[in-house]
Amino acid sequence: MKTQNKAGEEVSKGFEDLKAWQLARQLMIACHELANRLPAIERYDLVSQIRRSSKSVMANIAEGYGRYHYLDSLRFFYFARGSLTETISHILTAHDLKYTSDPQHQELYELSRETERTLNGYINYVWKQQQGHNHYGERYIADVVDNVLPPVESPVP
Repeated sequence: MKTQNKAGEEVSKGFEDLKAWQLARQLMIACHELANRLPAIERYDLVSQIRRSSKSVMANIAEGYGRYHYLDSLRFFYFARGSLTETISHILTAHDLKYTSDPQHQELYELSRETERTLNGYINYVWKQQQGHNHYGERYIADVVDNVLPPVESPVP
């Protein structure tokens, strides 16, 4: 989702430029379309679960992107991956219960697996970059209070 500045140069927006987030967005839209076609008996069960889990993938990728330290980012990307596998499970359930045809199921399933591969690739990239490591070390930013790291406990001999 790159935009152009006044000089006509491409400028990135942020998390919206991540391929993993873009695929998660496509998957969320497709899951909502599926949910709209599910029978009324599933309204408070499968419908709400697939909608929530597919939205959670996008939201956690965005939140992880907004974190400074790579360990904080990774924590949210792992949440996104968990929500993604939950969404895949719901897609399989919908097919098992004959709510989707084979072609509909295959399209959703392939999109979900492409999203998973892309998210895993981004997770590997973030691991290698280790943004914030020089400043905060191996601690989560949540462990830092008033910009002071808590003391490291030494092992008892």
